[in-house]
Amino acid sequence: MSEPERARLIPVSGIKGQTEAEDRATSALLAVLSVVRPFSAVLLGPLGATRAKSARVEAFLQPVVEVDDGTVRPDGLIRVTVGKRVSFEAFVETKTGTAKLDAAQINAYLDAARAAGVDAIVTISNEIAPAPGVHPTEGLRVRSNSKVAVHHLSWMLIMSEAVKEHSHRGVDDPEQAWILEELIRYMSHPKSGVLDFADMGDNWTGVRDGAVEGSLSRNSPEAVEVCQRWDQLLRVAALRLGTEIGSDVTEVIPRAHQQNPRLRNKEFVQSLCTDGTLTGVLRVPDAIADISVTADIRTSRVILHTTFAAPNDRTPRAAVVWLTKQLKSANGSLLVDAFARNAKHPLTASLEQLRDDPRNGLGPTKQMPARFQLRYSAPMGQGRRSQRKKGFIDSVLDAVIGFYGDVLQDLKPFVPSAPAIDRRNIPTRTGDPDSSPPSSGGADTATTADAS
Repeated sequence: MSEPERARLIPVSGIKGQTEAEDRATSALLAVLSVVRPFSAVLLGPLGATRAKSARVEAFLQPVVEVDDGTVRPDGLIRVTVGKRVSFEAFVETKTGTAKLDAAQINAYLDAARAAGVDAIVTISNEIAPAPGVHPTEGLRVRSNSKVAVHHLSWMLIMSEAVKEHSHRGVDDPEQAWILEELIRYMSHPKSGVLDFADMGDNWTGVRDGAVEGSLSRNSPEAVEVCQRWDQLLRVAALRLGTEIGSDVTEVIPRAHQQNPRLRNKEFVQSLCTDGTLTGVLRVPDAIADISVTADIRTSRVILHTTFAAPNDRTPRAAVVWLTKQLKSANGSLLVDAFARNAKHPLTASLEQLRDDPRNGLGPTKQMPARFQLRYSAPMGQGRRSQRKKGFIDSVLDAVIGFYGDVLQDLKPFVPSAPAIDRRNIPTRTGDPDSSPPSSGGADTATTADAS
């Protein structure tokens, strides 16, 4: 007998269309949230729900809510209770595949939530928000002083958190761990309607060519749309890397950009038009430094670099050796810029050259490096999508993960040694039996006495 198909908690067979995929994904996610408390805590905590282990999460499908002109039926309802008190409630609206969230529908749920005393609306789709804290759907009637918050979760974010919780942080209860694994397996299936970020948009080719030729206008709506997708891609890169390493990788956003997302996109467009580059910064917890990402459209290269302090308690040559010893598995083509203190320009050498002779990175004056910058370059994909050839999105994601895995994760920051006392000046403690090490004979005697 051939090996039969293993029974699954959340089957993918029988999904016949968009509506059924949406219903099944909603039901599966909400059910798992109500059972696997570590997962619900990490996913709902940032939305305002308590993270207390004792809290109970309940989930319901398509609640009927009465409003002035009839009824509305959100896709779901999440209720978190502590003891007998309801501490958090949220309506849930989901879309799968390429379906977009509808502003009129969300606004109707907002009105219903205000009337029913519900705390939040949580929308879930494959759409990536144009900026952190900004909803991907325009036209929402959300007041700044509204008691009802509107939060958006992408399916990619949900998938990332599920993998991190299951594979990296770990779920203590084996049954809960298996249930979460089944959700991950389901969301990974093409029929689930959970999609990767895989398209730079209809305007990508024209904007790319315009950036190469230098003919791109700063007022071009097509350039604005591509730059919005670039910002989304940076967040996808953070999620993808975070999923691989089990940590919360974040996109570094200046305070001015956090307060004004339009300013952020305006600066992206300006950079794309001026020098043909798209840039961003990612932060990995406890890494030696941030990752700077640059897509150079004109040279068709994806460039990543990181900058950090060099040790200052040794000779210049020893400082270079400190670096090369930590990069034993990195590719020899990695470029190393050594910046001397107050120097405008670095001395550059490949990692292979520094391995052969550390003095290759010091120049004729052998100045002490104050900081090192590591630069990694990879070919940039041209296509808006990834098909037979690697597209733009895949080339950026692969470069980020490759740079972290080959270079950044092996680096430990320089920690100065504690100030030392000359051992000849350390007072000898007399009369203290612990001040001198025991002789080998004494140790043997003690062991024999214990044994007897």
